[in-house]
Amino acid sequence: MAFKSEVRDSTINALLDKAAQRSYQQYLAKMTLKKVRGFSDEPISFDFPVTAIIGPNGGGKTTVLGAAGIIHRAIPPRAFFSKSGKYDSGMQDWSIEYEIVDREISPRNSLQRTASFKSLKWNRDALSRQALLFGVSRTVPASERKELLGCTSRKFSVPDARVAPFSPEINSSVSRILGKDVSGFKEMQINANGNVTLLTGQTSTGVGYSEFHFGAGESSIIRMVAAIEAASDNALVLIEEIENGLHPVATIRLVEYLIWAAERKKIQVIFTTHSNEALRPLPSKAVWSATKDKLFQGKLDVASLRAITGQIETASVIFVEDDFAKIWMEAILRQSNRTIIDHFQVHAMSGDGTAVAMNKYHNDNPSITVPSVCVIDGDSRQDASDEKRVYRLPGEAPEAYVFDNCLDIWSVIGGKLSVALLQRFEESEKVLEVCKDVRRTNKDTHLLFSQVGETLGLVPERTVAAAFTTLWAQVNTEVVQGIITKVAQGAEALTPASPV
Repeated sequence: MAFKSEVRDSTINALLDKAAQRSYQQYLAKMTLKKVRGFSDEPISFDFPVTAIIGPNGGGKTTVLGAAGIIHRAIPPRAFFSKSGKYDSGMQDWSIEYEIVDREISPRNSLQRTASFKSLKWNRDALSRQALLFGVSRTVPASERKELLGCTSRKFSVPDARVAPFSPEINSSVSRILGKDVSGFKEMQINANGNVTLLTGQTSTGVGYSEFHFGAGESSIIRMVAAIEAASDNALVLIEEIENGLHPVATIRLVEYLIWAAERKKIQVIFTTHSNEALRPLPSKAVWSATKDKLFQGKLDVASLRAITGQIETASVIFVEDDFAKIWMEAILRQSNRTIIDHFQVHAMSGDGTAVAMNKYHNDNPSITVPSVCVIDGDSRQDASDEKRVYRLPGEAPEAYVFDNCLDIWSVIGGKLSVALLQRFEESEKVLEVCKDVRRTNKDTHLLFSQVGETLGLVPERTVAAAFTTLWAQVNTEVVQGIITKVAQGAEALTPASPV
């Protein structure tokens, strides 16, 4: 079943509009990495107040996160870009340019700021904006934190005046993220100035326990939510590896909480991740991919990043627009011989523009020896080009094209398609009526296959899509052969044998 976030579409659209109109007191709108590590003149715009930076290990996620942070006085450059004597000589002349909203300084226009590393030190015209940084060390267990070692003695205790429960807002948010009641949890100030704290919890039966018996993710979420709720409006929040210590559902709920916090408190959040779950509640404009020397905007599967940078085990790659195009393209490839099937990996991007851009970057990068091609949908506004290795699938709206074509040839494929849809062969006429009813009432062709699956009785959308595309490919041999030939030649594969 397709994922449906609990964040309303109206909330997402309102925040997109707010960022576009820059209706903030303080906001980092855009940044250009003029020269930082592997990046050169790479722009990134923050078109949504919660931004995810994804990428392979060493791709530059933390570089982007740090660059966004150091223009704020609260984030020292050494937190991300320390210089270790002669071993970091490459830092000379690093430079980052910023476009920033700060209505106290400039009520109407954006500010231009620069941070640069010259003469062995950082120079920055830093802004006074509250900024919170949650690094990967936030999940270090309490037993490994030096400042808490004094809390492990049998005689340890603190005055009741320094023990306080969390607010209802914090309890509600943490409970939703972790999926457990935390109303009995409290925070203890270990010393008089309150800069060292220890958490306490309570089981459902009322038994108390200290943070030394918390899960790493449990502790980090409570502290993170408490800090965000205590922060001022328009604050900047930076999070490294947001999924650290969390199971997938908790990761989704944390990102949803951050979106709601951005709506309530007008905060801006930037986080890095390797998790697909962290991307699911976000719009496409909120996701950027870092690939060592380039930044791409758009939501895509994290596993696809290895293909973009050439880290794959097949001979070539096919980039397509979305998950349905991936299913369709794989069904087409299965009609060829084994050599062609084993030659390719198919990766879904997030839209035709992203697919075309990824294909161009992949083929233009001299360090990548694995060729790629791009196959766009029939209704794409992008240009097909043999020279650029960009090809087009048949029809207009892809789901509707395959669906309608299969209904037109039902007398040929009806029985087989019924079985592929996990129904009986002899019930093909009943299945046909279900398909016709769905087509008649459908208003969004992207939902055709999920609606058929629901009507037939809990048949997964992917199963339905695979059934339709496979039978379509088996019948439309001439069209399929033409696509395989183009793709194989573009990717420098062997010319495929005729389909069996």
